Amino acid sequence: MQWVETANEYLKNIKTYANTIDLYDIVEILIIAFLVYSILAWMKTTRSWRMLRGLVVICLFLLVVDLMEMTTIIWITRNVLGFAVTAIIVAMQPELRQALEQLGEKNFLPSFSSSSRKMEESFSEKTMNEIVKACVEMGKVKTGALIVVERKESLKDYERTGIEVDGVVTSQLLINIFEHNTPLHDGAVIVRGNRVTYATCYLPLSDNLGLSKELGTRHRAGVGVSETTDSMTLIVSEETGGISMAYEGELQRHLSADELREKIRQIMNLNGEEDARGLHKRKGKSRAKGEKKDTE
Repeated sequence: MQWVETANEYLKNIKTYANTIDLYDIVEILIIAFLVYSILAWMKTTRSWRMLRGLVVICLFLLVVDLMEMTTIIWITRNVLGFAVTAIIVAMQPELRQALEQLGEKNFLPSFSSSSRKMEESFSEKTMNEIVKACVEMGKVKTGALIVVERKESLKDYERTGIEVDGVVTSQLLINIFEHNTPLHDGAVIVRGNRVTYATCYLPLSDNLGLSKELGTRHRAGVGVSETTDSMTLIVSEETGGISMAYEGELQRHLSADELREKIRQIMNLNGEEDARGLHKRKGKSRAKGEKKDTE
């Protein structure tokens, strides 16, 4: 391919180019690097990150094909490339629209307390216990529930379909939201960090034919959102009271409270936090025992 030849020629003459670089070139390089970093950081919070990884695999494949001089595949690639760019733009239309909207709402002078606020609002052990307690209590009385916990990929597209709540996650709040005949009980609740952000959100249904026919809309919606994002979804059945979890397109059913707590801890990476606390406690106990022996 032509771009491979251009890259090889540039590498041969890199010493000549290095002597002609001035301050303006360095500024341009820094600006381009900042833009590329911003685009990659944005893509990592959307579904387009998976598409980018797929494109990287395709580029590596084309590089190998070009090095091996497979002319037929190279000819097909050159003719299909124009249509592929258009197809990517169409497929990424929701993400591009969201990026433009975020750019319009962007605050270019963030407060210095934003990092500390982010740490305070991260998903914690207390939040996990409140969610597990709510699921168990709702399961006992067969109250249907659908709770989506955001991870790295943003769920703002689904938040737009719901009603803003913005409350700290507690078992009482979740139970009240999903109580029968209440205004917010229909739809899904979205949890970001330690807060319930929106309720009555609509989720995409899964087209997986392998799911059991006895599963209703609530379970299919939970699996559907886990197929399109990296979120973790908890479902309480209205018919049986059973607790299920959907993650990465897979549904695990009939979970006990301990099983649910352990799976949430693994997915949300709370083991490190818990182990550090346990180590601190053990050190404190051993230190106390040593002081007691010294006094004796």
